[in-house]
Formats: sequence, C-alpha cells, structure tokens
Amino acid sequence: MKTSGRYYYGLMLFIVVIFLSGCSKSDNINLFSVSDDIDLGIQVDAEIRSNPQEFPILDSTQNVTAYAHLYRIRNTILASATEMNNKETFAWRCTIIDNDTVINAFCAPGGYMYFYTGLIKLLNNEAEFAGVMAHEMVHADRRHTTDQLTITYGLDLLVQLLLGNNPNELGQIAASLAGNLGLLAYSRSNEYVADKYAVRYLYPSEYDAASLRDFFILMENQPSPPVFLSTHPSPEDRLEKIDEEFLALGGVHGELFEARYGEFKSVLP
Repeated sequence: MKTSGRYYYGLMLFIVVIFLSGCSKSDNINLFSVSDDIDLGIQVDAEIRSNPQEFPILDSTQNVTAYAHLYRIRNTILASATEMNNKETFAWRCTIIDNDTVINAFCAPGGYMYFYTGLIKLLNNEAEFAGVMAHEMVHADRRHTTDQLTITYGLDLLVQLLLGNNPNELGQIAASLAGNLGLLAYSRSNEYVADKYAVRYLYPSEYDAASLRDFFILMENQPSPPVFLSTHPSPEDRLEKIDEEFLALGGVHGELFEARYGEFKSVLP
C-alpha cells in the first residue's frame, strides 16, 4: 500500500513535534543544516555589500596591505584550531567596515567575518585582535547564529522547510539578519563556548591566548561596549573562565605582536 505525500509529511511533522516537545532550548536543537548555514551566509554577505550606507566596506583591492594583515591572522588561527568542525567547509571571508565610531565585530553563518575600523584601531596588539577573531570564528563554527534563529522561528520554520511551501525562506531570513547581525545577543552558553574555544584555538599558535581577557577588560571601560559584552554572562564570569581554560592548557604565554599590529592600524584610512 502506497503512502501519500501528505500522510508522509504529516507523520514527519508529528514525529518532530513530539521530539521537540521533549527538548529544552539548552539542548541546542538546530533546525538549519550546515548547507543552510553556508547558503544563509552567502545571502547575508550579499545583503551587507549591497548596503554601503550602513556598511561602508573597505575595498580589498585598494587596501591590499590591510587585508593581507587580516588574512595572515585568520590563517594563523585556522592552522592552530584543531577542534574546528567546519574549517574546510566554511568560507572564513574577512571584511573591514570603515567606521571608526563603531566598536564591534560579527560573523555571519558560514564564516563571513566583519570587523569595524573602530574596533581594530582601539585594540593594543595583534593577540587581542586574534582573540576577537577566534571568538567570532567559534560562533560561526558552532553555528550559534542559526541556533538563535531556530529559537526565534521555531516550529514555523520547520514546517516551511519540510513542506517546501516557501522556497525563499532563507532569503527572507538573510535580509532580516543582515541589518541585525551586529546586534545579535547570543545565549550565555553560546558566549561561554565562544570564549573557551577561542582560547583553545589560539593556545597552540604564536599568540598569547590570555590576551582575550585583556580585550574584555579594555572593552568594559568603553562608553558603548559591543553587543558581545552583553550582561549574559557577566564580564567577571567570563574573565574567570578564560583564566581557567588558559591555565588548564598549560598557562604558557605567547607573543603580543604590538609593533606588527601597529603596522596594520597604520595602513587603515
């Protein structure tokens, strides 16, 4: 006896609803696939690049030296991040947003990273900046943005994806996400994970992995700290856990590369 398509999808939805009803948000259920993350990141990046008024991107062809510094740091992290799940899968594309008044960085699904000149110019050394980049890479690699989108869209999204009723669903989400990604507040557990694995990514590298805590201390003293210093978790908790992870790995300090970072800042407009 053949089963109708309607019956099949109805059964699938019933099973998923029963499954989700037994899970809490802390169980990290993500309704997006890794391919969805990649597609969503491509579309978010296109949305951002189509809006130069809000996102004045520094042209990579006219600022070759600045981007060379950026990608050198990225490559160093990728080489040392042995616990990364999507190292070869995600794009890990770097973009500088030319706005000195904004102290922020964010990463879209699929590894599309954005750094404001306001943040780059404020930091003291390359190890601090590497800590920021590693932190954002963890959010992308652990797929924290689509975790949050799953919570936001919930079962409605699952119905659309299963039934294929709205083929433009990801495009609509990307358009909405592009203007708000820099304001996205991750969960407490997401932030702890990003801090923990940022230290782990950096520790085998030439950088001083403990500089991530120096970055947080610096940011606490800013009049308008970035969203990733939200009240959950508190900065004090984060500093303590960063120290614990650093010491658990051996507690050996690396290099800060102050002069090299000064060269990076000097070539920015």
